[in-house]
Amino acid sequence: MDTNDTSNKYFLPAAVVAAGLLIAGAVMWNGSNPSTGSGQAGSPQAGEVDINEVKTGGEPFIGDANAPVTIAFWSDFQCPYCKAFEVGHEQIPTPPALPDIIKNYVDTGKVKIVFKDVVFLSPRMGTDSLTGAVYNLAVWKLYPESYFAWRTAMFNAQDEEGGGFGDAESIDALNATVSGIDADKVTAEVNANRSEYEQRANEVTAEAQRLGVNATPSLIIGTELIAGARSYADFQTVLDALLR
Repeated sequence: MDTNDTSNKYFLPAAVVAAGLLIAGAVMWNGSNPSTGSGQAGSPQAGEVDINEVKTGGEPFIGDANAPVTIAFWSDFQCPYCKAFEVGHEQIPTPPALPDIIKNYVDTGKVKIVFKDVVFLSPRMGTDSLTGAVYNLAVWKLYPESYFAWRTAMFNAQDEEGGGFGDAESIDALNATVSGIDADKVTAEVNANRSEYEQRANEVTAEAQRLGVNATPSLIIGTELIAGARSYADFQTVLDALLR
């Protein structure tokens, strides 16, 4: 790692650095007990997973429902490397890979992306990860056609530690700016069904642990588990091999 990369890492939120291990462009967690912060997880290994073991029904997704390839994308709304992967991060040099994956594979009907939002950073950093995961499910239920625009807005709004974005009040304010979403209806949905959504978010997190997903961002593609905000070329190689 060169000097510039090392310097960039230190500008990431201090609580993220303290709570997790920054490895290969990912925030990594203890796979056996994500709530304690003790121990160190091993690096996820490609070839030890299978997309068919992932629950995809009822989860947020983009793309053709019958696309030949499905990607399960595990993320946390408070994870800076997830922001880097989705929309770019000014302190992380790797360009965002997701826009090119969408352009070349999702928009062409070849790939469906299923979003699996975990709560790896709760309760280490408060409840914002869980809150984001709850709103994620509520927005998908009410406004699936506007879901991805909302998701992009969420990651664009992600700020540094102590910046204040990520609690219910700040997400409510953001929702009012996203086209196609009635912020009041989303708030009412969250308030009415928070317990159900929290349970589902925790089930997604438990599923990640069971499958060996212990870092965000992580993508399961076929039998490959790819962790980290990697370059588009890394994903292109795996996808092209599956689509041959």
